[in-house]
Amino acid sequence: MKESILSVVEVSKHFGGLFAVDNVSCDVQVGEVVGLMGPNGAGKTTLVNVIGGVYKPDSGAVKFKGKDIAGLSPYKICHLGIARTYQIPQPFVNLTAAENIMVAARYAKGLGKSAAETEAIKLLDLVNLSDKKDVPTKNLEAVTLKRLEFARTLATEPELLLLDEVAAGLTEEEIPLILDILKRIQQMGVTIVLIEHVMRVMTAAVDRIIVMDKGEKIADDTPDKVMHDKKVIEAYLGKSE
Repeated sequence: MKESILSVVEVSKHFGGLFAVDNVSCDVQVGEVVGLMGPNGAGKTTLVNVIGGVYKPDSGAVKFKGKDIAGLSPYKICHLGIARTYQIPQPFVNLTAAENIMVAARYAKGLGKSAAETEAIKLLDLVNLSDKKDVPTKNLEAVTLKRLEFARTLATEPELLLLDEVAAGLTEEEIPLILDILKRIQQMGVTIVLIEHVMRVMTAAVDRIIVMDKGEKIADDTPDKVMHDKKVIEAYLGKSE
């Protein structure tokens, strides 16, 4: 059995009287691709925000390679080796695609300008965007920006990558390219936690799925077993009369 790179231990996060995450525990092993799914409002993004340092948990621990990182600021967590994307890409719109990646390489990894440019060119090739190197990001379409987000996060040399709905808004024809990029990233040795609603991505890309509902973890198993889990079916479709 592989070692855990991430351990979430009895984590809770509430906003007023609402428990967005309620005593959740889970482990992610080195090299895994783990899906995180659940109905809207289940607590998925809040949990990822706790892992990434956007929120400090009210209780519990978040351990990255054995070290409790709960409450650290996002930039410190990034320097430790955790990077994330957002459902809506947030590039520097007046910079080119290459320059966006260079910013991450320079400020997150401390590379000089020449080394950062070399890294940007390599990562643009990885996500099939070499032809967009000098295009300002304000002129790029949604699917291209999602691929650029991959490259920009990879420039920080993460060991763990948190991805938020990478297939949202994409057409059926665009999804295979995203699946191919996910496979390439995994082959680089990067562990992935993926929030996603598109089942084609979940069944094709992940080793295991964690399901949340109303802030609680209700399932944690292989995609096939999760899809047939009674609690998961009820969470999405409601209880049958």
